[in-house]
This record gives sequence, C-alpha cells and structure tokens, in this order.
Amino acid sequence: MTGGAGPAVDGLLRAQLADPACTWSLGGYGAAAVFARQPDEPARPLEDDAIGLRTARGALAVRAHPDLRPFAYETGFADGWSQTVALCLPEAACAMGRRTVLTELGPDEAAIRPEDRAARLFDLGLGLPAADACIRTADPARIARLRALAGRPLLAAGAAAMPSAVISSLDQIVITRIGRVEVFAPEADRAAAGPGPRCHLLPQLLRLARTHAATAPIPPGWIPCGTLHPAHPARDGAGRPVPFDAGRHAAFGRVLDRWGDPALVALRRAVLDGKDPDPPRAGGRFARSAIRAARAQRGACLG
Repeated sequence: MTGGAGPAVDGLLRAQLADPACTWSLGGYGAAAVFARQPDEPARPLEDDAIGLRTARGALAVRAHPDLRPFAYETGFADGWSQTVALCLPEAACAMGRRTVLTELGPDEAAIRPEDRAARLFDLGLGLPAADACIRTADPARIARLRALAGRPLLAAGAAAMPSAVISSLDQIVITRIGRVEVFAPEADRAAAGPGPRCHLLPQLLRLARTHAATAPIPPGWIPCGTLHPAHPARDGAGRPVPFDAGRHAAFGRVLDRWGDPALVALRRAVLDGKDPDPPRAGGRFARSAIRAARAQRGACLG
C-alpha cells in the first residue's frame, strides 16, 4: 500500500470534503452509513477546524488517524466503472465494540450536533469488526421500547431484515476509529430531497462476515473502515449518465497516482495510451478489473 498518514492524508480528506459531488461511507460489508449532499445544499463546517460537515439531513466527521492509509482503485463493469478510495486501518487498530446484541451505550456525548448529546445511543449488535452501527433517540417511549429489547440479537438466523419498528424514524449513526456518519432526517424527508445521507443494512451480506467486497484490492492485514467516492467523470450522484468530464477524470487519475497500487496504475496508463497491457501483468481479478475500467474510460474519452 502506498503513502502514509500525515499531512497528505489530511489534505486528501479535506479536498474531497470540499467537493459536494464526493460521497462518503463509513461502516462495514453489509452495513454502512452514507454522507452525501446536493451541490446547492447548505452545509456547515464542524467546530475547531475538524474534518467534516453537517447539513439538515445528516453529518460527517472524520479524522486523519495516525494509522490511516487510503487505497484508491477502480472497478470495471460491462457498462462502465466505479472509482473508490478505501480508508483503511491495520487490523489491530480498527476494532470497535463488536457487540452481537442490542446494547444501550448511554448518552451520545460525541454527537456532532450539541443538541443530540443527551440522547441515548444504542448499538444494534451487528458484530461488525471495524464499526458500531447505532441508533439514537431522546424519546422516552422509544428508549423504553429499546431497553425492553436490549440483550437480544436483532438479526436472528433466517431473519430477512431487521424489524423496521426498531429503527424507523430514529437517528442512525455509524461510528468507526476514523470518524462517524449521522443520518438524522426522517426517511420521507430524505427521499423527497433526493440523494443524500442514508443507511443501508443487508443481512445476506452481513452473514458472510467479510470485511470488504472480493472485488476490492485491499492488501492483507488492512481493514476498510469506510470509503469515499470522488466525483465520477461520467455519472452524477444518482448514478445517471452525464457528459464525460475530462477534469474529473484527470483528478481521480492524480488520486490513483498517489494512493493506488502502482501495478494497477501502470495497467491503466497503458490502456489509456492505447497500448496492450503486458500479458504477465494483466492476469488476476484485480488486474482484469483495472483493465476493464481503463478501456471503458478510453471509450468515454474518445466518444
């Protein structure tokens, strides 16, 4: 893995935070909280020059943890490509509570908004290795309901999904060693406002007990605590096709040069230059995916 913690990591995080087209995610494989915002959506910086933002729908706070290593990569598909920066910690440094039952944690003293710091925080007990997936409420009736469920696994074997009554209309928070995402607007308001902060929970993926997708070229010993997805040159925040943006393409190329796997970056450059990749270097899942991504980009550039 290239690069290291320090000013370069801090600079990467702050630069991406300044771009409303960048989408952030904290959590694990099968459960995560996403922070996204519209280009014209009001956003307030955090106190004390902390890295993060808050909007009326959610908030993000991250930090350049001393052991944090970004790892940039592209994944090629039949109809395009994705671009990702995985925010990784060493396996020994990423552990969170790893609770497997609903657990009351007390007041959320680290809440991003001061008015939320007296509300009660409950860990959903998903057992994620590098994140605590939580809900938060100040409503006495909801607190009593959650306390009655405390100590139980909410994802029992064979359950199709977590009981919606448990999390409906509550603040949803994912906490990691590198920061937190909070989603605190009601579901209806989030949907009406378009793409923005949201949570996803996929029991079928959680049961695989993976730390990341098999398509992500994360080096052994490193665990993603989250990801950021910089502005895509050919798709908008909702995934819809847009005219190719050469500036965005070049910008992520620079991120890859700094934080990507040099071998995969070399394959990308060769394809973009119209060359055939060196066969000995073009084998393997990650190399093939990088080549597919670069070929899709070359087609978009020439198209």
